[in-house]
Amino acid sequence: MPHPYSPKTCLSLALLLLAATPLRAQTTPPKTNDTTTPLHLLKPDYPVPYGQTKAEDVKQVLDRVYTYLDKATPAELVDKKTNAPITDRRKFNPDAIIKPGDFRLTSYEWGVTYAGMLRASETTGDPKYAAYTTSRLRFLGELVPYFRAYQTAHPEVGTPVRSIVQPHALDDVGAICAAMIKTQRADAKVDLRPLIDPFVNYIMIKEFRLADGTLARNRPQPNTLWLDDLFMSIPALAQMGKLTGERRYYDEAVSQIAHFAPRMFDKQKGLYMHGWVEGMAEHPEFHWARANGWAILTKVELLDVLPADHPGRPAVLELLRAHARGLADRQAGSGFWHQLLDRHDSYLETSATAIYCYAIAHAINQGWLDAKVYGPMTLLAWNAVSTKVNAQGQVEGTCVGTGMGFDPAFYYYRPVNVYAAHGYGPVLLAGAEIVQLLKQHPFGINDSSVQTLK
Repeated sequence: MPHPYSPKTCLSLALLLLAATPLRAQTTPPKTNDTTTPLHLLKPDYPVPYGQTKAEDVKQVLDRVYTYLDKATPAELVDKKTNAPITDRRKFNPDAIIKPGDFRLTSYEWGVTYAGMLRASETTGDPKYAAYTTSRLRFLGELVPYFRAYQTAHPEVGTPVRSIVQPHALDDVGAICAAMIKTQRADAKVDLRPLIDPFVNYIMIKEFRLADGTLARNRPQPNTLWLDDLFMSIPALAQMGKLTGERRYYDEAVSQIAHFAPRMFDKQKGLYMHGWVEGMAEHPEFHWARANGWAILTKVELLDVLPADHPGRPAVLELLRAHARGLADRQAGSGFWHQLLDRHDSYLETSATAIYCYAIAHAINQGWLDAKVYGPMTLLAWNAVSTKVNAQGQVEGTCVGTGMGFDPAFYYYRPVNVYAAHGYGPVLLAGAEIVQLLKQHPFGINDSSVQTLK
């Protein structure tokens, strides 16, 4: 009897297995190479959606953000001790507060949110977004006379409208004032002039300035320019010019651009540095993303209303184009921009990406930038931003409030948080403008790449 594992037995088993194996299993699949497969049609592993931007999908993102914010920012006056609603405004209650929510209705970040809601209604045709802004600003307008006497008599007390009644910085006035003027212009039934006029007066007369008239701060060093302050002042002045027809507001807005740009705009990089300190021979050149966002957003806001015959308009337009080129060169492959624009080991940041998306898309829609050049990058930016809006409508990946720093670690390690209010207005603006971009400049896929058709 042969051994069970003898050569003869093994050979017999091998022949039996070979006979039982289907012929197709013995066929070697063809190699994936240039002669067997159109390699250029292989699907890339994109980190964000690519070539899939649809207006209905954008609207769904906007709706998620709206639904969250509408619930998270109640416009209601309550007693802070009992949480009971205060409906009788004839008798002042020193314990009165705005019902706590996730965000403050009076912050500069919320000024951007109000503007974003207005733009969303303009481009989508859905009135609920604008109704959000109108209802909140009307509510604030009603609270000011309720609190004014008490706030004036007790300036140390932080009432809900302290930043309106007693502003102390451009952050208190500029962004929310611009949103109020836009609301006033859009809805004749809303009278916000009692709030608007003191805000504009603060910018024009009360804010600290350098000797040449440049709006400045005395922190963190004496006589410091913050790039952020372009947005905290100029849009409100420009809107006031549009509201009143007085050219002096346009002149002041253009003048501030002309004062800031030579000191802070790097023509070689096409980027602004965050801060500039008078008296320093060298300056801390950190190209912080969100501050650059405020700067390009400011130029867009100004050009929207600046008269065509204003002598300062060509310079502002050229500066916008130079800045857009600089930003385009720094967009990451994922569609985002970095926290420090020229340092690609810094993290990818949502709010700045959303601001660039809006500002560049709006410039395209207004005819200031070439759609074929800049359209695809804005669609990519929106697709990136859309991945940061979670199922609850919260915006992820937004850097918290940030002062001016003198070292890179300060910017690299700023936290991100879904309650950083800076992300919501920019996302609303970006989505709203992408809806308009898709109407005016439809795109297609040409040889696998996104390209604007007209």
